[in-house]
Amino acid sequence: MAAVPYAYGPVPSRRLGRSLGINNIPAKTCSYACVYCQVGSTSRMQIQRQTFFEPDDIFREVQAKVLHALDVSEKIDYLAFVPDGEPTLDEALGLTIDLLKPLGIPIGVITNSSLLWRDDVRRDLAKADWVSMKIDAVDDKIWRRINRPHKALHLSDVLDGMQIFAANFAGKLVTETMLVHGVNDHDESLEGIAGFLNRLQPLTAYLGVPTRPPAVEGVRGSDEETVHRAYRMFAENVKQVEYLIGYEGNAFASSGDAKNDLLSITAVHPMREDAVRCLLSRAKASWDIVDQMIAEGDLMETPYQGHRFYIRRFGSRTETQG
Repeated sequence: MAAVPYAYGPVPSRRLGRSLGINNIPAKTCSYACVYCQVGSTSRMQIQRQTFFEPDDIFREVQAKVLHALDVSEKIDYLAFVPDGEPTLDEALGLTIDLLKPLGIPIGVITNSSLLWRDDVRRDLAKADWVSMKIDAVDDKIWRRINRPHKALHLSDVLDGMQIFAANFAGKLVTETMLVHGVNDHDESLEGIAGFLNRLQPLTAYLGVPTRPPAVEGVRGSDEETVHRAYRMFAENVKQVEYLIGYEGNAFASSGDAKNDLLSITAVHPMREDAVRCLLSRAKASWDIVDQMIAEGDLMETPYQGHRFYIRRFGSRTETQG
């Protein structure tokens, strides 16, 4: 089974245009085990920060991707830390951002917010140009049900850390709330989140529902009426609210090597069948590649909401213990 790459894409992003993804965390290493997670169940739950991979190795792979994108006129709007785990668990995150800055492309980080109570995490994130903080609940019981956090975490610390970071961050700050039917989408829960967003005042508060196969079977997004009601509540408290409920499209980058492209992208970004076919077409490759990858255990196929998705089966990468 092939190793999971440090960089993938560029891929279409509903928030960042076309982003080059950076994977700085081993597969499914996270402080949460969210019921709706798009890349499967958390296999390594932790809150202790460590250096997993060498920052220089990550930089070299990202730099190579950027240079290739320039050669083939592929646009990159952001370098985005969107790994298959929680990026702030990487204690070398700040150093890696410093290495990437000279590439001249804005840097974004999508975090679940769980470690923002730590000064060192806030310092590392402050180096980014754009940060997205997750906020799915302000009630402890709901938080534990939807995000299923590490047992040593406390919601009050997480919320306090988010407020401190929001008050001091000089870049673009956004939030993301995922609505799960019957879990965090009743009025009391939505009102609580809206009130907290009022204190944060993000540039944009994104409101989403699961659009890819979730980690827990039976989990589904809120219905349209509930999503619209949440939108109205949020809009009364922040300047801008946007939906994250549509398919992001099929504009995935192709290097010409269809197999490696599929391995790179699906490691952290499940692809719908039409997106896979589009990528294969650009690489002048046949569907036989997908069948072969499934047979060899590199890809898995899973149905969700009337579509077939293709997800990377996790391989291994040599880890550097910090």
